[in-house]
Amino acid sequence: MTRILVVDDEEDIHTVLQYNLEQLGYEVTSALTGKEGLRLCREMVPDLVVLDLMLPDLAGTEICRLLRSSPVTAHIPVIMCTARTEEIDRVVGFELGADDYVTKPFSVRELALRIRAVLRRKSGPPPANGTLEFGDLRIDRDAHRVWVGETEVELTALEFKLLVTLCERRERVQSRSVLLDNVWGMRGDSSTRTVDAHVKRLREKLAHARNHIETVRGVGYRFTGRG
Repeated sequence: MTRILVVDDEEDIHTVLQYNLEQLGYEVTSALTGKEGLRLCREMVPDLVVLDLMLPDLAGTEICRLLRSSPVTAHIPVIMCTARTEEIDRVVGFELGADDYVTKPFSVRELALRIRAVLRRKSGPPPANGTLEFGDLRIDRDAHRVWVGETEVELTALEFKLLVTLCERRERVQSRSVLLDNVWGMRGDSSTRTVDAHVKRLREKLAHARNHIETVRGVGYRFTGRG
């Protein structure tokens, strides 16, 4: 059974989400503080975390950063949930490795759909078989693993999908809207800053291999095998 951890200081949120998500077949565990949420993440390693941005003891952004910095929890998808609607908050969340972002008040149905989409991205099959190599960059699509030189790079499921999507369309420019559609499954008026934030984080993780991902000003991004 898929295990979801809800970290939020509002008990009403826990009650509503636990009832509705369990009706959908998920196992739900709750934490009212950031420290408790971190402890549970490390002990139970849930399949997904619904994380409030504003907690009484520790900011949700700091929790997300700590989760991404640990090999034990780096792979756990995170959906940030908050009453703050400013775009900068969403961008910061994505830069720290959040997989999605919903604002309060939200419908349980909307959150459930986002949970399903994030889990589908995480567990979906690799786009194709085989290993791709470009200089020091090596991508194992079967194992969902990436190396730069001899060092393995820890990527979230979304970051891996973004890298593989760009790589498979190498030397072809991919607009932000196309990437939003193909990688995130998002259409319409979704902010393209989401793409920029994830590309920025991906480049940072790839170290000197970051040069494989080129910015095409005013359009989007292109993966080049030249690096």
